[in-house]
Formats: sequence, structure tokens, C-alpha cells
Amino acid sequence: MAGAKNHDFHILPPSVWPLLSSLSSLALFGGAVMWMHEHPYGSYTFFAGLIAVLFCMASWWVDVIRESHEGHHTPVVQLHLRYGMILFIASEVMFFVAWFWAYFNAALFPSAAESIGGVWPPEGMELIDPFGFPLLNTLILLCSGTTVTWAHHALIHGDRDGLKKGLWLTIGLGTVFSAIQAYEYAHAPFGFTDNIYTSAFFMATGFHGFHVLVGTIFLIVCLLRAYKGDFTPKQHFGFEAAAWYWHFVDVVWLFLFIAIYVWGGWGAEYHG
Repeated sequence: MAGAKNHDFHILPPSVWPLLSSLSSLALFGGAVMWMHEHPYGSYTFFAGLIAVLFCMASWWVDVIRESHEGHHTPVVQLHLRYGMILFIASEVMFFVAWFWAYFNAALFPSAAESIGGVWPPEGMELIDPFGFPLLNTLILLCSGTTVTWAHHALIHGDRDGLKKGLWLTIGLGTVFSAIQAYEYAHAPFGFTDNIYTSAFFMATGFHGFHVLVGTIFLIVCLLRAYKGDFTPKQHFGFEAAAWYWHFVDVVWLFLFIAIYVWGGWGAEYHG
């Protein structure tokens, strides 16, 4: 037949979401810059852009899920979705490399920064004890990595009850991690703008905390889809992507814990 599909690729119909997402991102970024420069409408522009970005993301992903249910996600399309997720995680790795680079540059060459006394950690600072809440959070994230893997294997073997239990446990552990980190920030013995150590500390660990929050939302969406009957042992890329993302968050935290909390604070006085 003329016009019959004779390939495994998915030719997307015209969509408004790429254009709206670009405009929303522009408003989000522009609003952030305006807000930092104390423009009277900066905060309004930022939050309007943020709401628009979240709306576009949700709407676009709803379309992707619908396309999957319609049978458009052939093995070839699923392979390309995996490539896309791998590239996204690679870009996230480079994002964190930037913060590690800033941290190690200051830590290995402290004499270049006279404001911190030429030593690392900066002179006269009290730091967070790495073997308190940070170690507890490390154990929590490692446990969450095992529970999300349990959920994945349960799905592969057709055990939907195991899938739901594993997701519930992972979401719970992620929530506890975020709560402990918020408590740690609230009781930190230093502020964001004190020196290069504190700025690098809050930027690196804070962005990781943001990724934990995003990953938790990602898993909540997967749990809701699991209750709706989505995902099969042969086709479950949405859950697989969430599991990959969560493992990435786990690995980044291990590097943060070792490099910033343990090595970066070696020899300093611990608060409390």
C-alpha cells in the first residue's frame, strides 16, 4: 500500500512542545538573571518560566507514554531512547565534574587564595563530621540502590508486587535522605558565602540533593504507572531510565562523601 510503514523507526508528528520548552527555558534563565540583578520582575519571570518548563516536561512525557502504548516504541526506538538517556547521564557527569574541579583546584592549591589562610580546610573552620549524618546518608543511598535493583529484577521476572514494594522502599529511602540533608544544612556551622570551601560544598552537595529530589519524583511517577498496569518484562524503558538515573545519583554521592566530607575535611575540627 502507498504510505505503508516499512521500517522500525518512529517518525514523530509535528509537536508544539519543543518550541514551548525553549521559550519556557528562556524565561526561566532570563528570570534568574534578572532576579540576581534585583530587577523588580525577576522573581515573577523566573517562577513563571519554572511553571511553564514543568508543564512542558509533563505534557511532552505524557505524549511519549501515549506513543509507547500505541506501539511506536519498537526495539530500534527503545535502543535509541537508551542512547539518549546514556548521553543525558554523561552530560550530568560533566556537570558534577565542574564542581569537583572547582573544589579540588581550591583544595590542592590553597596558597592561591589568601582569604582562606593558605591552608585547606580554611583556617579556623569547624566542619561537618563525615561519620555522622553524611555516613548515615551514604548507607541510605546504598540501600536504595539495592531496593531499586530489586524492583527492576522483579519487573523482569513478572513480579509486579515486588516491583511496587521495591519502588516504595526506594522512594522512602530517597525521602529520608533529603530530610537528613535538609537538617544538616539547617545546622551547618558555616554559611554559603563564607569562603571558597563553603561555596563549593553547598553547590556540589546541594545540586546532588536536587538530583535526589528529581530522581525521587521520577520513581514516584514510575510507581503510579506501575499501579496503572504500565511496564512489561519486555518493554519498560521508563522504569529502566529511572533506575539508571538513581544509580548515577548513588555513585555521585560516594564521590562527594569521600572527596568532600572525608578527604576535604581531613585534620579539621568537627562541629559538635
